[in-house]
Amino acid sequence: MTAAEKLLARMRQSKSGWKFKDLDTLYRGFGFEVHKSKKHTMYIHPDFPQLRATVTRHRSLPIGYVQHAIQLIDQLKRLQGEEYGE
Repeated sequence: MTAAEKLLARMRQSKSGWKFKDLDTLYRGFGFEVHKSKKHTMYIHPDFPQLRATVTRHRSLPIGYVQHAIQLIDQLKRLQGEEYGE
C-alpha cells in the first residue's frame, strides 16, 4: 500500500482536520498534475482530464474538499479499472 493509499484510508475514517499539504500529497500520489494560481491549486489527471479539483491554499480545509478528493480518487480507480479491463 502506497503512502497516498494509506492517506486516503485515513481520510475515509475522518474527513476533518486535514491541511492543504495532505491533499497535495494525496493528489500527487495518485498521479494528478499540479497547476498553481495565486490563491488556489488545480489538480488534473493527465490520463483522465475530466478529473480535476481546485483546492484553496489555506492552512485548514473545510470537509467538502476532502469529500471531493475521496470521490475523485474513487472515480479515478473506476476509470483505471475500465481501461485495464477489470
